[in-house]
This record gives sequence, C-alpha cells and structure tokens, in this order.
Amino acid sequence: MDDSILPGLQESRRRFLALVSEVRPELHRYCARMTGSVADGEDVVQDALARGYYELADLGEVPALRPWLFRIAHNRALDFLRGRERLRSEPFGVALEDAVEAEDDPESATAREDSVRLAVSRFLEIAPAQRSCVVLKDVLGHSLEEIGAILGLSVPAVKAALHRGRARLGELSASSPSRPPARALSPDLARYAALFSARDWDGVRAMLRDDVRLDLVSRERRKGRAEVAHYFENYGRSGDWRLEPAWIDGREVLAVFRGVEDVPPGYFIEVGFEDGRVASIRDFRYVQYVALEAEFELAGRSESIREGPSAPPKTR
Repeated sequence: MDDSILPGLQESRRRFLALVSEVRPELHRYCARMTGSVADGEDVVQDALARGYYELADLGEVPALRPWLFRIAHNRALDFLRGRERLRSEPFGVALEDAVEAEDDPESATAREDSVRLAVSRFLEIAPAQRSCVVLKDVLGHSLEEIGAILGLSVPAVKAALHRGRARLGELSASSPSRPPARALSPDLARYAALFSARDWDGVRAMLRDDVRLDLVSRERRKGRAEVAHYFENYGRSGDWRLEPAWIDGREVLAVFRGVEDVPPGYFIEVGFEDGRVASIRDFRYVQYVALEAEFELAGRSESIREGPSAPPKTR
C-alpha cells in the first residue's frame, strides 16, 4: 500500500467530521432512544457517519445535511434492531401506512416534557414506528413534513403514529419503572477502578492483556499492551478528575467526574475483562454528549443521576 495517500484520507475524514459536528449530538439523541442504550446509540451514529462519508463521494453535491444524515441514521438504527431481534415482524412502513389517520394532534408541551424526561431505555417500550415519530417530533423538534421526508412516509401516517406514540408515552411517564435488583460490582472492575483512582498506573498496566484493545471513541483506536499503555499518560497529567463505578443501561461502567465536586458525571468508560485481565477499554471522553442522555446508577448510592437537557426543544 502506498502510505502517501494516508494524509489525504485523514484530512478528508477530519473535514467530514467537522462538517457533521453540529448535528452529531442530535443524531445520538435519536439513535440512543431507538436502540434503548446510549452506548449502542453511539455505535449506530458512528456506523451512520461512516456510511454517509462513503456515500458523499458518489453525490454530485453536498445534500441538505440534517435530513440526509437522519435518513441514514434511521435506517442504520432499524438494521441494528433487526440484528438484535428487537424489531417486530410487521414491516415498519406497513405499521404506519395502515394506521387510521388521527385528527390533527396539536403541539403538546406535556408530550415534549415527557419525551425528554423519560429514560432512554424505556423508549424500547414504544413500538418502533411510533418511537421514531415521537423522538423526531417531541425530542428533536422536527416538523411533520420533515419527519415524513426522513422516514419516507405521508404526513397523515406520521400524524397517526405520533398520536399513538404520544398516548403510549403518557402511559409510560405515568408509571414508575421497576427498580433494578441490588447488584454487586464485579471484582475485576472494582480492582481496576481502585488502581485507576489511586493513579497507580503500573498496577493498571499490569492488568492489561497483551492483545488489549482501546477505543477512544471518535478519536483513535489502539491495540496491544505497548500502544495502550500510553493511554494512561493523559490521565496521569491531570489531577482534577475522579471515577466512580456505575451502571448505565445495565452495563458496568466507570463514571468520570471532571472535577472533584462535579455532579453529574461528564462521561464514562467501559472496560471489558477476560480471565481477570483487561481485554478492552472504550473511553467516551471525546463524545461527552453521550453522557447527557445517560442515567447513571452509581455503585454504593441509592439514587440515579441523569443530566439531560434543561428544557424540551422548540419546534422548528
């Protein structure tokens, strides 16, 4: 391979990511609710952006960025759901087009507030067709016409799905989610967190597998003990952070607080283990918008912490 082409490819990728930087957090808000997980939602966003990057080269001109990216992200989210066998067997389009047209559903401040307040994971309790319309309208503020263009549906079909989705949303908001059973932190993560918090970098590195993988989400990837060992140097140079083990969407993570007194966490780190050794590290430091949608269940605490937006979006 001619290595001289790499700088050009890297610059092209950098320019594309800069182009989509403003819409990326909105894509994540959509994909997180479609998948029911902030981490899975970011996977879908990255998948959608990779697809968009390659498709863009075949287009004669830069398309209207927001609807184009949302169409791609929507399709990738549905593919993800099919892969996880979460999507109902009924085709997505049929579920909407066969719906009886609802009478005009006026703008509902209550629906917007409910949709922003509802935990990301509970959106899986809304049928996929209705979920898409509710998220696009009440979380992201798209118009009915914009939603129809993104989903390839008529405005009456969007109205019907939105009407039914809002009704289900109201039911979910009125009910209290069952509290997860008490659970113990895995010994491996507890040990890693203790070493990391103590800035015992030699101890942390000793836990790494030889083939350990690091994903600094949206920034770079490294593989192998020698390459990943350098990752800890940035944390070692800064002393204004702290870690707490936590759960997000049922997954063990390390919640990272950017300051000693900071609440809520600024981002989180996922660590995978095999036979007591660190096999993978996934650090969300460079996509901190992901934490805005997360509900942190901190180990050793009775309450959950969720930052989230301070107010529902305005309709465009």
